[in-house]
Amino acid sequence: MTELRHLYSGKVRDIYELDEDRLLLVTSDRISAFDVVMAEPIPDKGRVLTAMSAFWFEHFADVVRSHLISTALDDLPPECRKPEWEGRTMLCRRADMLPIECIVRGYLTGSAWKEYRSAGTMHGTPLPDGLLESSQLPEPVFTPSTKAEEGHDVNISFDDAVALVGAELAERARAISLELYSRGAAWAAERGIIIADTKFELGLVDGELVVADEVLTPDSSRLWPADQWHPGSAPPSFDKQPVRDYLDALDWDKQPPPPPLPDDVVKATRDRYVEAYERITGRSFDDWPGVSRVGD
Repeated sequence: MTELRHLYSGKVRDIYELDEDRLLLVTSDRISAFDVVMAEPIPDKGRVLTAMSAFWFEHFADVVRSHLISTALDDLPPECRKPEWEGRTMLCRRADMLPIECIVRGYLTGSAWKEYRSAGTMHGTPLPDGLLESSQLPEPVFTPSTKAEEGHDVNISFDDAVALVGAELAERARAISLELYSRGAAWAAERGIIIADTKFELGLVDGELVVADEVLTPDSSRLWPADQWHPGSAPPSFDKQPVRDYLDALDWDKQPPPPPLPDDVVKATRDRYVEAYERITGRSFDDWPGVSRVGD
């Protein structure tokens, strides 16, 4: 029998060790906002993230290998075949993860917009004058950050990334990240979705750089409806926007414990995640294993 050892619990994922070469990632329905995990889960959110990542891992297989072995419950040891885990597991090769977040930005938003507004730069590099919030950048830019143990990640320059992982790995990570973003953004654009920016996790398996964790999901990317994008404002996102909007309207200090989420906010958030999956993949989410039938 394979011993299942719990290694880590994050805001969303739980990681287990099957053996020295394989890990099991279980993606929960937990959701956080303002760095606080909400008490209420978003039904099937973990399945959406798993299904979308599996789609993109397959879609990008000719660019870079992934750490994914299987998402099928039947491919796991018997003690791991829990009904509540169906559709939310990824059996993976154990990777030696790079100590940087591989971020690619195609639009000026988030922390990049804040820096540009105050200094006219993005990660210290000057940008053209006159750009607005949510403006499309002249070309996608690789903007790495550190992985913070506590608090927020810190934006770093490419030279800083070289100092952390070496020139060869940094160059390879940049090339892979830009190719994945460009191809993914083109695919999504054909389906009416803008990928404004995203974060990739890369690591080494037997000396080969692979993409790991999750890829181009609503949790790792800003996904915007193209028909609602207008430079000068921030479009709504296909993610936890209903949760953020609800919490922003409350008199809450953004510290635990979080206020309870109403049922309509939970449902609206689930609908956003599911719509993103279905529009990008062209598949019905109801066909993914273990999906709850909301409203039945």
